[in-house]
Amino acid sequence: MEAFTAVCAGGYHIFVFIWIPSWVFNEPLESISSDLGFSGDTLAEGLVVSTCLAGAFVGSLFSGWIADGLGRRRAFQLCALPMILGAFVSAKSKTLTGMLLGRILVGTGMGLGPPVASLYVTEISPAFVRGTYGSFIQIATCLGLMGSLLVGIPVKEITGWWRVCFLLSIIPATILCLCMSFCAESPHWLYKRGRITEAEAEFERLLGASHVKSAVAELSKSDRGDDSDSVTISELLHGRHFRVVFIGSALFALQQLSGINAVFYFSSAVFRSAGVPSGLANVFIGVANLSGSIVAMALMDKLGRRVLLLWSFFGMAMSMLLQVASASSYLKGSGALYLSVGGMLMFVLTFALGAGPVPGLLLPEIFPGRIRAKAMAVCMSVHWVINFFVGLLFLRLLELLGPSILYSIFAAFCLLAVIFVKRNVMETKGKSLQEIEIALLSQM
Repeated sequence: MEAFTAVCAGGYHIFVFIWIPSWVFNEPLESISSDLGFSGDTLAEGLVVSTCLAGAFVGSLFSGWIADGLGRRRAFQLCALPMILGAFVSAKSKTLTGMLLGRILVGTGMGLGPPVASLYVTEISPAFVRGTYGSFIQIATCLGLMGSLLVGIPVKEITGWWRVCFLLSIIPATILCLCMSFCAESPHWLYKRGRITEAEAEFERLLGASHVKSAVAELSKSDRGDDSDSVTISELLHGRHFRVVFIGSALFALQQLSGINAVFYFSSAVFRSAGVPSGLANVFIGVANLSGSIVAMALMDKLGRRVLLLWSFFGMAMSMLLQVASASSYLKGSGALYLSVGGMLMFVLTFALGAGPVPGLLLPEIFPGRIRAKAMAVCMSVHWVINFFVGLLFLRLLELLGPSILYSIFAAFCLLAVIFVKRNVMETKGKSLQEIEIALLSQM
């Protein structure tokens, strides 16, 4: 079991290695805009970034139906195809139109992959280590972020290096597509499709022959044939499952409204003010992110998801208040700079402890099997919409409101998240998916 999960986690590391370069786009964007003839056109530069997010929204919106129709493993393989094609189109593009087409394709795969990965890891993992295995997703994100930064280092020195970056990203996506052929299909999905014998074979492969009967018996408590095709958007938004879908959507919305992407965007400028080169600043941020993720992995199945979420959002709020203090008129000079840098690193570290990894792990746990894939699709779509608007409005709000007020707003959202988690999120540590489903259905 451990060896198999390591293979799965490794496959997701590969996936994220191609996923993250779509985010770390600031420095390559200067070279791209110069080579393709739209340098200085802020609308065109904004489109290059935002079309990827638009593609991600579309991909995530349809991910549930694809995962339920084709299976988790094939959906995983499918997400690599638009990324391969999009990376190739982007690398070979001679015009803005070609680049936009490539970015939409990459974004589509980027939107499809994360919800399917969360579903897959949740459904193949034993209850007592499900949190630990799910934490590999966040660690993979950190490694992908740091890897993409390393690949992009020569972009300003070597003309056309951005094309090489896109072409290199085809390699891990291809490996992912091929390696998933050797991984097990989700027994939960097979059971829901009525393929009981195949589900038993996959359970034997994952858990060992001695655990097959108990695993199938556990599934039979909640899953009684596959009627997931009949799940509609209106049922998710207005039916008896609305509460859990609302909790999931709100968690992703609060995650983005905490200001995490704004912090990543603004970190280089803050470090430059303190005399730290942007390359070294990215290393500091990456190390803080990775360190928090490793600690979260160690604690996920000991302290639980809810505790990590509460302390993570509280720590993020305190970090934002440090940013507010550093931007006030009462602190000036090196003291304010050190406080700002320390607050930023503390924010990234506390984010990685809970607010980063937990939502993607918790939501597939609390969603009933019948709606799991489609509910994840809806929640991830909310994630991408909020992500888009935060990125679109951050600099404008910073200009209008100033850093003190804007960081205070982010801190308020973090504290709101603490209250929301305390009132609405149940602990899932150590419980089987069927136990969680039965407990939640009794509350509806």
